[in-house]
Amino acid sequence: MKVIIAEKPDQGMTLASIFQVKKREGYIEILPNELFPKGAYMTWAVGHLFELASPEVYEASWKSWTLDTLPIIPDRFQYEIDRKKAKQFSIIKQLLRKPEVTEIIHAGDAGREGELIIRNIIYMSGVKKPIKRLWISSLTPKAIEQGFRQLLDEKQTRPLYEEAYARTCADWLVGINASRVYTILLKQKGMNDVFSVGRVQTPTLALIVKREKEIEQFRSEPFWEVVATFHVNGKRYEGKWWHENETRTYDRELAEKVSAFCRQKQVKVAEVTCERKTFLPPLLFNLSTLQATANKRFKYSPQKTLDILQKLYQKGYVSYPRSDSQYVTKGEAETFPHILKQISQKEEYASYFPLAHKSILHNNRYVNEKKVTDHYAIIPTEQVPDLTKLSHDERNIYDLIVRRLIAAHCEEAIFDYTTIVTVVDGRARFISKGKKQIQTGWRTVFIMQDDDGQLLPDVQSGEKGMVYDVYVKEGKTQPPKRYTEGELITLMKTAGKFLDDEQLEKVLAKTEGLGTEATRASIITTLKQRNYIEIKNNQVYVTDKGKVLIHAIGPHILASPEMTAKWEQRLSEIGEEKASSTAFMEQVKKLAAKIVTDAVQMANHWSFEGLDTASIQQKKKATRGIIVGTCKLCGGSVVDKGSFYGCINYAKTKCLFTISKKILGKSISQTNVKKLLAEGKTNVIKGFKKGESTFNAALIWNEKERRISFLIEK
Repeated sequence: MKVIIAEKPDQGMTLASIFQVKKREGYIEILPNELFPKGAYMTWAVGHLFELASPEVYEASWKSWTLDTLPIIPDRFQYEIDRKKAKQFSIIKQLLRKPEVTEIIHAGDAGREGELIIRNIIYMSGVKKPIKRLWISSLTPKAIEQGFRQLLDEKQTRPLYEEAYARTCADWLVGINASRVYTILLKQKGMNDVFSVGRVQTPTLALIVKREKEIEQFRSEPFWEVVATFHVNGKRYEGKWWHENETRTYDRELAEKVSAFCRQKQVKVAEVTCERKTFLPPLLFNLSTLQATANKRFKYSPQKTLDILQKLYQKGYVSYPRSDSQYVTKGEAETFPHILKQISQKEEYASYFPLAHKSILHNNRYVNEKKVTDHYAIIPTEQVPDLTKLSHDERNIYDLIVRRLIAAHCEEAIFDYTTIVTVVDGRARFISKGKKQIQTGWRTVFIMQDDDGQLLPDVQSGEKGMVYDVYVKEGKTQPPKRYTEGELITLMKTAGKFLDDEQLEKVLAKTEGLGTEATRASIITTLKQRNYIEIKNNQVYVTDKGKVLIHAIGPHILASPEMTAKWEQRLSEIGEEKASSTAFMEQVKKLAAKIVTDAVQMANHWSFEGLDTASIQQKKKATRGIIVGTCKLCGGSVVDKGSFYGCINYAKTKCLFTISKKILGKSISQTNVKKLLAEGKTNVIKGFKKGESTFNAALIWNEKERRISFLIEK
């Protein structure tokens, strides 16, 4: 008999859904069948059941946040059980120890975190039995059955566990030491707050602070353009005065003189160039590109997109969500005609069929075995849903994924880009640019937002005419724009470098960058929760607290996107058995010690002149630290942390449970927070604002989704 361990309850239930079963407490009994002649037990984790032990578990003195206890570097890392999840671990352990159980099937998510979660449970149970690995990229009945028929030997995926374990320990070392040393030193400077520092979150914050500085230091300048309308043989078009390859001048008087000179003068078409450009259909989605597109199209935060995608995956409608690849193997490409046939029967997509290409099996732009690592691109599965039964948000994300697949089977989009140089009275040169769509191709299905420009008439070099109208247009230079959350995801992927479309496509196919597909959304969420950034109208603003931390860290390697990108690359090499995790950890231990030493030295030269530190210095001491209840995620204490309520276990286990003191414009009282944590529901709160409308609702704890939701008053 076998025990199958899934990563989450709903995942376990989906995996068991293809069999006849009996439900038990904490597990499902799979009745004897062709795949499991003696039956099987399906059980599950609830995310991470174990976390790395807090510092005081190793040494009692490490509980104190003092400089003389740093750096904190354990000889050997230890795990401790999440108290709230201990019951489920007990159930799993009892199943594993049953004498009739002869094999364990590891059925965690097919990635490094899935490897870590399930293997930790097996190792901590003390049970040593043969392990097989279920490795699937979708949860359709067909994929589940095929996965159980083609189980991998656990040795094939063990390097991914080594990678995940190294990442966890390394992040713990950097996070504990850096957070403590900067919190202690900044407190000495009067900043009465906890400063969380992390390998990925801090370089990401540094990028946001850098952009904020560029905006603050920008000085807008007025400029002028001379715009003329020409009449040439009955054809009319516009152009801008073009001098020394610029259409702007910062001399108003000069612009006025050029405008006056050009009035009612003769013109001659000096040059006409036309360049035809072909645009291939976009690549299929990986998580980062989908998050960026959904943010641009629907203003969804990266975390929201991932949450919606996870629901679609659990329902079996899309492939594995945390994929970093934009390619598929031949096996997936062979299923596309069948999937598209089902999609073509949906009213919403019927007009796009028949497609230009029935198959892309031999198109290496999409089908490339070498560029598929753990998972292939995010695609719709053969289990096409009734679209009317999807929620509005699920429908939007599913629609993007479907359209991207349809677009891959369409013709290229073709444009003619035309440039006309027109000379007024033999002296003043004007330039006109425009484009004409020759073939719509894939843009019918998946329109990318851009500026189409003016449609230029068909004029020939040498033709003559007159200036119909001319005027001076005033403008002002604009500062760089703040990032949107979607742009931030792309920037993290490219390790902080701005790239053109061709470079971006190449980089997005690699694993380098800040964080991974699975962690980038949570990093942005963490920055919000730690009060380092705020999101307003889909733009990312840095707070005073965020500015202070990055100013304190300065040009240190800790804030370097390149450093953490190389770190992520080294972790990938560990997962590919190309690098040693032991050697990597030795380097990290040295780095942790260096972070402490460097911070202490730099603190002597800190000056926060020009930064608003008052909001950090003047925290309300009357309420900070007061315990308001028990954490719904880990069972720790939830305390008042100033601008939000948060779990005290963040420093120990990185527990991210928080409740903002202000939600949709309404202040959440301590009384209501206590009620929510104790009873799972607040009193009805009146006047939440969403857009132009308001509503009354109670806040409730949604146990199934493990988050706070609204219970709207009817």
